[in-house]
Amino acid sequence: MSTTTYSSNNVLNAVAAAAKVLDERKEEVNRLNVFPVPDGDTGTNMSLTIQSVVSNVANLPIGAPGADIRKAITTGALMGARGNSGVITSQILRGLCEGSQSFDEFDVESIAASFDRAREVAFQAVRKPVEGTILTVLRDSAAAAKVAVEQELSIPEALDAIVAEAYASVQRTPDLLPVLKEHGVVDAGGFGLAILFDAFTAALLGRSGTMVDEMSFARGSHPKVEIEQVNDWEGSQYRYCNEFLVDSDTLDKDAALEFLSTMGDCELCVGEVPKFKVHVHSDHPDQVLKYFLDHGQISEVFIHNMQIQSAERTEKLAAEEQTERKPLGFVAVAAGSGQAEILKSLGVDVIVSGGQTMNPSTKDLLDAAGSVNADAVIILPNNSNIIMAANSAAELSETPCAVVPTKSVPQAFSALFAVDVDASLETNVEEMTEAAQAVKTGEVTWATRDSKDAEGNPIAEGDVIGIADGSIEAVDDSIDGAVLTLLGKMDADTCTILAGEGYSDEDLEALVVKIEEAYDELEVDAQRGEQPLYPIVFSVE
Repeated sequence: MSTTTYSSNNVLNAVAAAAKVLDERKEEVNRLNVFPVPDGDTGTNMSLTIQSVVSNVANLPIGAPGADIRKAITTGALMGARGNSGVITSQILRGLCEGSQSFDEFDVESIAASFDRAREVAFQAVRKPVEGTILTVLRDSAAAAKVAVEQELSIPEALDAIVAEAYASVQRTPDLLPVLKEHGVVDAGGFGLAILFDAFTAALLGRSGTMVDEMSFARGSHPKVEIEQVNDWEGSQYRYCNEFLVDSDTLDKDAALEFLSTMGDCELCVGEVPKFKVHVHSDHPDQVLKYFLDHGQISEVFIHNMQIQSAERTEKLAAEEQTERKPLGFVAVAAGSGQAEILKSLGVDVIVSGGQTMNPSTKDLLDAAGSVNADAVIILPNNSNIIMAANSAAELSETPCAVVPTKSVPQAFSALFAVDVDASLETNVEEMTEAAQAVKTGEVTWATRDSKDAEGNPIAEGDVIGIADGSIEAVDDSIDGAVLTLLGKMDADTCTILAGEGYSDEDLEALVVKIEEAYDELEVDAQRGEQPLYPIVFSVE
């Protein structure tokens, strides 16, 4: 049996990693949310809940005791819970924390006890538990944890067994809930929970990918699940989703739940004195709010018109279905929101988040290419560290796929201007590559350690450095100075500047003025790139 031990810091880092994965896959979960009463978006609500936990825990001092960590998790989950799925998720996290508090170590016994308590707390929070939902997946996962103890499995074996059962349970949900089977989907909340368990396990055990990416154990003999939208709002009884926090020393949860049941359905009142979270679907938000105002103070009030949400989702999915298949599609990697917007305006179909310090995986790029509705796909990696992964993705792609080996986002801009949608994939790759190679890229950042520039001159940690196509060609004490020095070494007629996050519009305007004064014949186009770490990225041609 494995003797590896896991500290509270290991566990918290795994929670943060799981939150990131769920955030990346929330739209995948959202598309499964097809009940006639759309309570927001399940994936988004669960993701916001977990992100609130991560933010709350991040405020703790290093080495905080277990009791403080458990309190930060439960409080963060309760305060950040959104929608029915988010509130239930918060109760699952509360139960996991309560179940672990009597254990000094993270082992299989503590895992099983935590899951059992999570099952108990979550089922208590829901007045009318329904089979085939997130609660079923949780119960089955807890049962797997109990079996792991009986079989004396190691921690990795136990966690793998729990994840496997979670996905298997998700696949069984259509057999338990008729509306799921009728529309050919699995339960969204259960799927989101399985993703969390899977991503947590992968991060804790140091794996590069999640189990669902590599295994088909949960599919078994089940047919592939197809996702479709349900357009039968008329089957819903209530219009508004109401959720808010209550601060009260006198609130009786049982009485509150009785009242909520008279106001609508999907009623929840969770938490303990003095903090509570309330959720209910009702046509009378005013009466709901008045009741709780009579018993305390309310905050974080969210009232959603679910009929409008349903119509918007229907319109969005219909638009996706009507999108015509293109002869040629594009995937590009971008590190900033501004970069992404510009790339999309130039015809890129899918943006993969990544850059110098957060390189996307082969699978990230492969999934992106597979999601493009096109006969052929071109990947623009926009970083030398990502080209190999892009090439691997292109080789594995079922759709004809190729890579234009761009090393920067500005190179991608020029490459996209060279696209000819009527030409072949091979011709486009050749023309785009030629266009990209004609672009010289400059990047300005701060030295993270002592070093030397291209000419052997010393660089001190914290110096502003200018990099021209991978070579350090400028060292300065200011961003503006480094940019001007770089431009002096790069012959050009035009210059496109991308301002990074934290670099103000005022500073950008001042920089442009200095460039135009120093190089009066240079045509300058300044945009917001919002890339991290590099306050200025620019290209010249």
